[in-house]
Amino acid sequence: METPGFGIPPRLARSMSMAEQHEYLRRALSRRRVVTGAGGLAGGLFLAGCGDGGGPGRMDDSPARSAGPAPSGAAAFGRHLAFGADPRSQMRVGWQLPLPVRRPYVRFGTQDGGLGERVEAEIRPLKTPALSGLPAVEQHYVHAALDGLAPGTAYVYGLGHDGFDPASPDAAGHLATFRTAPAGPRRFVFTAFGDQGTGSAARAVTRGIRDLPGGPPAFHLHAGDICYAEDSGRGLESDRYDARVWDRFLRQIDPVSSRVPWMPAMGNHDMEAWYSPDGYGGQRARWTLPGNGFDPREAPGAYSFVYGNVAVVALDANDVSYEIPANLGYTDGAQARWLDRRLGELRGAPGVDFVVVFFHHCAYSTSTHASDGGVRRHFTPLFDRHRVDLVINGHNHVYERTDALRAGALTRPLPTGGSADPARDGAVYVTAGGGGRKLYDFTAPDSYEGRRRDRDVVHTFVWTRDGRKAPEDVEWSRVRYTGYSFLAVESRPGTSPALRVAAYAEDGTRIDRFELVRGR
Repeated sequence: METPGFGIPPRLARSMSMAEQHEYLRRALSRRRVVTGAGGLAGGLFLAGCGDGGGPGRMDDSPARSAGPAPSGAAAFGRHLAFGADPRSQMRVGWQLPLPVRRPYVRFGTQDGGLGERVEAEIRPLKTPALSGLPAVEQHYVHAALDGLAPGTAYVYGLGHDGFDPASPDAAGHLATFRTAPAGPRRFVFTAFGDQGTGSAARAVTRGIRDLPGGPPAFHLHAGDICYAEDSGRGLESDRYDARVWDRFLRQIDPVSSRVPWMPAMGNHDMEAWYSPDGYGGQRARWTLPGNGFDPREAPGAYSFVYGNVAVVALDANDVSYEIPANLGYTDGAQARWLDRRLGELRGAPGVDFVVVFFHHCAYSTSTHASDGGVRRHFTPLFDRHRVDLVINGHNHVYERTDALRAGALTRPLPTGGSADPARDGAVYVTAGGGGRKLYDFTAPDSYEGRRRDRDVVHTFVWTRDGRKAPEDVEWSRVRYTGYSFLAVESRPGTSPALRVAAYAEDGTRIDRFELVRGR
């Protein structure tokens, strides 16, 4: 029998920040502890590093050790790789276990050398009370840091714990592989989408990434709204937050994320008020990301890395969103200041030809959520200043691509198959929100490859600081597609380095292509 959950009255939640929602839920659970007594539902519910005496949502420095027996049948699932700060030498391995175990670890080695190395792992238990009438959930996330790897090298790895050794002969089916970033510029492909969730469409798009003609990508960028365990994205009681959706999601992506680094940004559905005042306590348990942003404890979804000749920057647009202000201003400007410094460093770094930025809320889109004025105010001027090449967003569940823009103005038309020089023409903005969630629509007709149109004037809007929709008529909406899709970006270094960008429908049909070339 399910115990009735608790939540925030919808009218109240609309006016509350994430920190206020977190405090409300914690107080509500404390009141229930008094009512139910020591043997009630709430006894023992906790988040590691988030107890009554510690800072909410902060992870302990020391690895958590689970008590009790170590069952050998606790099979790992939901494997997901991520880069460390240096993709040439660092890989982070995450996974889930259905039961507590003792002394989890990763065994790894080169494909020729076998599983010779062993690295101890950290358990991050995550316990969720009965929210919105759903049952309480206990999850066991495990993470290991592999450092000192050789650049451009293929490795094989397996996950073990007391009672199970992945190097044993009967464990061969549990092994997976990954490859570190090359030491210098080399051709490679990465993919991107946002707004994935679970289900048949999400699985189909994930298979599209795995089945690229040239093989799986070097890495994948997820532009936020990862699994939709938090349903509405606004922290309301009607959200029916269900932590079990994370189990389904991580099982769903395992065939790809166990071999391809899966690099997420945080969307509005990724703020989960129960776990911490900023809503990211649960995400800190689930992911280990590069941790080189302005403060990884403050904003785990803000980081950067360099792969070959491409620098990638992830941002947390919840910090600046005017449309969904639950976390508006929570970094007090620190993220934007870090972004300004980091873009300057990357633009001047030897060997970096292109800078790609990705985050959730759209700077320029004409679909359901349209454009966010907070993103335009706090982020896009920095993109112009540092000559960012490509910006990838989610949030709108469509594919949409702009012409080349600078300061919000169209500088160069970029038809399908065309090319632009971002140093001269400005950045191109892509909304890649067709990752699997229910699709949106446009007010203007679709204009994807095979349905070319003259440039449209699209009637749309931008969110303002006071939460209004300010109308605007735009000409920069070049390509629109209302179907499930993903982005594939090929980097070609050389004397005239190029990014060849293509978008594909879930069935593999190409719906858009363009090229960014520096120094034409």
